[in-house]
Amino acid sequence: MNMKRILVSGGVGQIGTELSVELRKKYGADNVFITDIREDVPAIIKEGGHYNKLNVMNYDEVSNFVKKNEINTIYHLAAILSGKGEENPFLCWDVNMNGSMNVFKVAIENKVKQIFLPSSMAAWGLGIPSENVPQESIMRPTSMYGVTKVAGERLGEYFFYKYGLDTRGLRYPGIISSEALPGGGTTDYAVEIFYEAIKNKHYTSYINKGTPLPMMYMPDCIKATIDLMEADIKTLRYHGDYNVAAFSFAPEDIAAEIKKVIPEFTIDYKPDFRQQIAESWPTSIDDTAARQDWNWKPNFDITAMTVDMIDKLSKKLM
Repeated sequence: MNMKRILVSGGVGQIGTELSVELRKKYGADNVFITDIREDVPAIIKEGGHYNKLNVMNYDEVSNFVKKNEINTIYHLAAILSGKGEENPFLCWDVNMNGSMNVFKVAIENKVKQIFLPSSMAAWGLGIPSENVPQESIMRPTSMYGVTKVAGERLGEYFFYKYGLDTRGLRYPGIISSEALPGGGTTDYAVEIFYEAIKNKHYTSYINKGTPLPMMYMPDCIKATIDLMEADIKTLRYHGDYNVAAFSFAPEDIAAEIKKVIPEFTIDYKPDFRQQIAESWPTSIDDTAARQDWNWKPNFDITAMTVDMIDKLSKKLM
């Protein structure tokens, strides 16, 4: 049986929402099982396909769901992100690690073919070169979210070598989306700024000017995720931790792009605890391995993304 039967955990999150819609288009709505624990499920997820409540912290629930629906591919996105993770680091570890271990265990027991477990640039921290951080580099994160991402990368590789579980993952940069609202990450300012620019013509940034971070537009994030999962395993040198990049910018750079479209837009700065997290991350990422191994290439630069975001959000917020 070659038909993909896909489970998406955390399918109502920022990445999960748009990934789920794209997976339905690509593999057929009947073959994509979108899950989350949230009550506020957008119509785009509830309509046009399967949606179920599923708590990845409950091993039996996950095991029964995978068996019942003959799942052979899992996109495990359920997690607590960096900003929220610093507010409650113990909960962040519990959800991100024990949830992932349940999914890994169920996958191995049920001979699931593939798992996607996202990593993040939060896996980096102390001791890295700030520019063009390489594929193979020291991992000393300074946030609990980052600690769980490093552990996830290593577990994916471990289960690949021990059990042959085809685990794949990307170190996502900051992701910018016009569809779902951000969920408590440090780079969320880069989404909030667009909403505020359209609604109020002003934004107060909690990240200071002169703090460039690697970013990516959601369509490229989805493309990278599916392209990696579709790649021939024989070409892959890494199993849970591919660097991917599109562009980098600081708050004043994105503000300047927005001003090209909304000339009256203004920005000021009130850095909070997330500034420290941002300063521990690289300013740019070397993704040569992804480009060589599975032909990764983004479609959007900062200017194209800004125009598209303002166009989409303006229609949405009308």
